Amino acid sequence: MSPTKSRDGAPRVLVVEDERDIAALVAYHLTKEGYRVRTAADGEEGLESVASERPDLIVLDLMLPGFSGYEILGELRRRSATADIPVVVLTARRDEADRIKGLELGADDYITKPFSPRELVLRVSAVLRRSQAPAVSGSGRLLRGGPIEVDVAAMRATVDGAELELTPTEFRLLTTLMERRGRVQSRQQLLETAWDIHARIETRTVDMHVQRLRAKLGAAGVWIETVRGFGYRFRAREGAG
Repeated sequence: MSPTKSRDGAPRVLVVEDERDIAALVAYHLTKEGYRVRTAADGEEGLESVASERPDLIVLDLMLPGFSGYEILGELRRRSATADIPVVVLTARRDEADRIKGLELGADDYITKPFSPRELVLRVSAVLRRSQAPAVSGSGRLLRGGPIEVDVAAMRATVDGAELELTPTEFRLLTTLMERRGRVQSRQQLLETAWDIHARIETRTVDMHVQRLRAKLGAAGVWIETVRGFGYRFRAREGAG
């Protein structure tokens, strides 16, 4: 499970976590997998660390002293120099509203505490691979379903001509479902395709992203159907179900 290499060698990961034991645990397992890891004990130190040496990925705790993880994430996404840094959030909160808030602010993935170190490494590796992957090929390829249109090469999605503000993960999820329209996709299939995670992991990441994607699609969200007990599918045609 070797990580994707950055230009200067091992990928750089910044862990922003105020609980020393957890920060040490995360750093240990990521270092063991070949990452170059730095830690910060609070949000202010984390932002200073990002400014001094840009990381390839940030593992961010949401419950921090001073600046909260939400505030840090929002600040990272507002700054043009840091807007595209992948962020995996750690949270002890299990309420869906809290998780969705992190996704709305631009988190690439989230992991709830307590967590499996193996799952953490898998999720970090997958997010890094996606962020460092070359641009999508297939210039000019358009996907259409009802009022939704996706320009794959331009990474642009619209509903009734109005452009959507989708995160890279939401765009990959929508593209995957539309490419396989009419066919049920299990959560595991979506993890493998949209998240590039091939291990068996019990996670609600897919459900949370589908929920957020539907919200952004508005009335067109009905085109993504839930198949109870199996997963999701993009409606084959108008009125199908």
